[in-house]
Amino acid sequence: MSARRIDPITFEVVTSALASLADEMALTVLRTAYSGVVRDAMDYSTGFCDRNGDIVAQGLTIVVHLGSFPGAVKNILERYRGRIEPDDVFILNDPYGSAGIHLPDIYVIKPVFCDGSLEGFACALAHHTDVGGIVPGSNSTASIEIYQEGLRIPALKLYERGVPNEAIFQILAKNVRVPDKVLGDLRATLAAAATGERAYQALAARYGREMLRDCTDELIDYAERLARAEIAELPDGRYEFTDHVEASGSAADEVTIRVAVTITGDRVVVDFTGSSPQVKAGINSPIAFTRSATCGAIRMVLDPAIPNSAGYFRAVEVIAPEGSVVNPVLPGACGARGITGFRIVDAVLGALAQAVTERVPAGGEGGNSIVSIGGYDASFRPFVYVDLIAGARGGSPWGDGAESVPHPASNIANTPVELIEVDLPLRVEEYGLVPGSGGAGEHRGALAQVRTVRLLAEEATLQIRSDKRAYPPWALAGGSPGSPSLNVLNPGRGETLLPTLNSSTIDHDAVRHVLASGGGWGDPLRRDPEAVRRDVWNEKLSAEQAAREYGVVVDPEGRAVDAEATERLRRRAR
Repeated sequence: MSARRIDPITFEVVTSALASLADEMALTVLRTAYSGVVRDAMDYSTGFCDRNGDIVAQGLTIVVHLGSFPGAVKNILERYRGRIEPDDVFILNDPYGSAGIHLPDIYVIKPVFCDGSLEGFACALAHHTDVGGIVPGSNSTASIEIYQEGLRIPALKLYERGVPNEAIFQILAKNVRVPDKVLGDLRATLAAAATGERAYQALAARYGREMLRDCTDELIDYAERLARAEIAELPDGRYEFTDHVEASGSAADEVTIRVAVTITGDRVVVDFTGSSPQVKAGINSPIAFTRSATCGAIRMVLDPAIPNSAGYFRAVEVIAPEGSVVNPVLPGACGARGITGFRIVDAVLGALAQAVTERVPAGGEGGNSIVSIGGYDASFRPFVYVDLIAGARGGSPWGDGAESVPHPASNIANTPVELIEVDLPLRVEEYGLVPGSGGAGEHRGALAQVRTVRLLAEEATLQIRSDKRAYPPWALAGGSPGSPSLNVLNPGRGETLLPTLNSSTIDHDAVRHVLASGGGWGDPLRRDPEAVRRDVWNEKLSAEQAAREYGVVVDPEGRAVDAEATERLRRRAR
């Protein structure tokens, strides 16, 4: 502990209370949101920043969101210096000038006052179903400039001293396709911010404003000390990795993410020099998103007990050339920037795997695919379906890749079939795992998912954001890569293969998306034969694959392993 006036027990209680505060904010959004993408897929985040705009607590939500809160709050502090009052609420989404990360992610930020003094900011953001633009869902991969992507909101006061700015609410309602969903989700984030404010004020009333300041300051410094101590134990050196976004179906075609991670003592420099220039497609990653993704990736190899505060950011320097796909300038389009953010995380982890292979899993599905279908029903009522299909992790040093668990940079869920069909003119015709698809390894990659959705309305716009086809999930330590993703229109006779990034019009058509599977970690010939048998028993693997990929001889039903035949087969394979 530092020389601040804090005893260890009070510090620990306050730290836990702040973490609970952020999680309660997240639960408030979950319980009150209107749209499927927020309520069911859980594409939102919450956090609490101190009076300086540094984050002190983060909700159990999306990693690539959370590191962006400080930039948004510091933008407000600078722009509204001397004009931040009790019961104000700020709103923003603009990546160019307000530290947003793309237009569908709308921030709600509420200053928190205690005894008349500004002490912090309760922050929430949600991925809104629609904010206008050229496609329903506002996540076009074909947009070439941000002006095509929807409504840009600079940092504005949505409420001033508790009085709502009705003009902003009206502008939002008139510029989105589903205003009931958008305004409903906006109110859910407002409720979350109010929850955070009440909880922090209750802490201040209990411990005193000055003591709470000391605790939050110490929390940030404590996280920095722990992070630097962890980094100091990593091998010094420069570690390089290159990953790709396959942008077929857009003007970009292919995007390169090149990274060099340099570890020197207790600090890390992450340099994206050599990455592709910004592209005329909606996949550019604004700098706030790039920094958040980078710090999130570094965090994944550190001790999970380190508090989720801004302290560990201090040990990481991010270099992202201006005008590149990882730091675009106006008017770079970024509605579908998530796929690039996931590649940033994967590239940083790929570099770190060279330093600490024992801490890094093989590549997974590459982040969630987004399938959006929007149009009008027979009564000309608008509908927008935004589904985040995810959940195929790579094998890791500690076990098999988990099925239906999303990419570590996110914390989203697939939308339940029943809720899709009750809310929208759609029918889900297939949803499951793809047998035999996981990358082979001592620890197997997760199986791919498949989902087929049919449009029941006359016509709609289809938008797909996917990846990992030409460059399947990579393996580590001698494993095999995962299987690639696939998009098919009207599977079966006469089917059409769609590109990874697709925008088109459909009419009573079915869309089939196959997610990439997880890569394998470690030599497949070292996999426990009993684990291979269980995979055959559970129909995750065929007996033929067991012999071909793992050198394990098992009966077709997976009831027993032939130990002698397995030993002979593995000896020959080695």
